Amino acid sequence: MNLTKEQQEIYDGKQGATLAKVMQTLVRYGELFGADGMVPVTSKYNHLVTSFGLKALAPVYELMNQLIESGNVSKQKFSADPRPLDPNVPSSFLQDFVFKNFMYSKQDDYEKQLTQLGIMEKDAYTCTCYMDEVGNTPAMGEVLSWSESSAVVYANSVLGARCNRNSGIIDLMGSVVGYVPRFGLLTDEGRKATWIVKIETTKKPEAQLLGSAIGMKVMADVPYIVGLDKWLGGELDDAAKTYLKDFGAATASNGAVGLYHVENMTPEAVKYGKDLIAEDAKVYVVDDAELQRVYESYPVIWKKKDAKPKLCFMGCPHMSLQQLIDWTEKVSRSLKEAGRTRVCIPTVFTAAPAVLKKFQETPYAETLKATGVITSYICPLMYMNNPLSEKMPVITSSNKLRTYTSARYYTDAEILEQITKGGADK
Repeated sequence: MNLTKEQQEIYDGKQGATLAKVMQTLVRYGELFGADGMVPVTSKYNHLVTSFGLKALAPVYELMNQLIESGNVSKQKFSADPRPLDPNVPSSFLQDFVFKNFMYSKQDDYEKQLTQLGIMEKDAYTCTCYMDEVGNTPAMGEVLSWSESSAVVYANSVLGARCNRNSGIIDLMGSVVGYVPRFGLLTDEGRKATWIVKIETTKKPEAQLLGSAIGMKVMADVPYIVGLDKWLGGELDDAAKTYLKDFGAATASNGAVGLYHVENMTPEAVKYGKDLIAEDAKVYVVDDAELQRVYESYPVIWKKKDAKPKLCFMGCPHMSLQQLIDWTEKVSRSLKEAGRTRVCIPTVFTAAPAVLKKFQETPYAETLKATGVITSYICPLMYMNNPLSEKMPVITSSNKLRTYTSARYYTDAEILEQITKGGADK
């Protein structure tokens, strides 16, 4: 790897042993992926994927202490993934005992370290840091040092920033030293599409289901998606961004997609068009039958497959303000149709603290509260990692949550039916 004079001096320890270790780690990391050099991190803020004080992460806490004690804190303020616990989310005494004593017992201590390292503010904990309410929205072309897969794919695709799918802690190291290795999605060649995905459905495809289908097909490759723009209105407005947020998270978790292009919509597709497509790109056609095939392929890993759901999680990744408003209207309307006033399954809508604060300023907040739906800043995935939670029959419309936990996937329409009317079994 070719290093500049300044980078080589850091590597050689001229700015201290701790910073040298950070640079050496990033160089080794880059060499594994064929990086040809290091490039500056140019975004105003960073984002960390590690937000949870797991007891098992002792080496991370030791590393953080070394950085803090040596004065090598982040060169950028940063946001972090959602907190793992919220007392407002339903849980049993035993679940709470496991959470607090065996899983996230270091949470308070770890958050103190994150404060010392440079977190943006007390409540900057969300996987959707790029939302306007949070304020960590990179510009097109900026180089990032992020790891959170759903945030990386959004930043690359919807915002046109540049970031690889890094590992946890690598994100912090890039921000501490101010450089990241140049390879993959940081290069023009690495951002070219090796798949053309043709959308030939007869209706607007479910975002999470379409993302799942494409992710499982292309895996870590870059798809160029044709025909989706007509279902999204052809404009990259808030509704389209929300759709692509959920779509992208599914491509990144059900596969390993770090970047996709949507013809006529995403920034690079608008700027470069079909020039983004590599020679000999493969073709994948998605129609109604293909989406149904993918949906029916999902395993149900509940011990009792016909169990009555005990909990519903919505918001993985976190919901947008408009999603909270739209879902409030849908839940209220569906409950009225069913002759009910409150949801029949405990339901949690999760969103960034800043988004929830904004939502509380609207009249919809009281309306949603009256339905029995709980709003929370929690990470549903971290909740489900509890062995006792894993045994619960939990439903969701998040393909990311379905992939990483025992939660069972339903479409948005089926979720609405379940929580308001108790129906829509597969």
